[in-house]
Amino acid sequence: MFALLSGLWKYLFQKDEYCILILGLDNAGKSTLLEQIKRRYGNNYTGLPFEKITATVGLNIGKINMSHVKLIFWDLGGQQELQSLWDKYYEECHGVVYVIDSTDENRMEESHQAFVGVVQDPHLEGIPLLILVNKQDLQGSLGVEAIKNVFNGNSPCIGHRDYFIQPTSALNGDGISTGIEWLVQSVKSNLERPPRQKDIT
Repeated sequence: MFALLSGLWKYLFQKDEYCILILGLDNAGKSTLLEQIKRRYGNNYTGLPFEKITATVGLNIGKINMSHVKLIFWDLGGQQELQSLWDKYYEECHGVVYVIDSTDENRMEESHQAFVGVVQDPHLEGIPLLILVNKQDLQGSLGVEAIKNVFNGNSPCIGHRDYFIQPTSALNGDGISTGIEWLVQSVKSNLERPPRQKDIT
């Protein structure tokens, strides 16, 4: 009886809260992605015009509610000098979104090296990983298979975790819902890092 009442209380008055890191090089489209997520899932959120989005220096935060959970997104600056700050957030996060600029072939190896640093960090072991191959709407963008060839050989680094690769356009929203819905189910089912529980206010 107590378990039943406890479960009912949690369902009615508490919401599981998950923290999601958005990582990738500068200009990969991370802040545009976060803005698009807030537009799609934020209640009555009108949005910041995409042309007014500037490079993140530090941290952008976005919060959405879906499937009776709350997701808090931390969009971290991707400039090389800011990447050293990423690991300060690893222990608290429940999932990682890694964004790749599929039009910037010249920096693909740089993105690859940053990615390896992320997936090899022991504080992220077992944490679900969503890889977004962004800017698929632009001419000359590399497809998912071409990106996989550059990032080939990272399967041992990825380790024992759920991961999903999704082609996207942060600008027009293509592929984002598929990726976010996968991420929600993955963080909910990941027993290695349970959610924070907050009272619904």
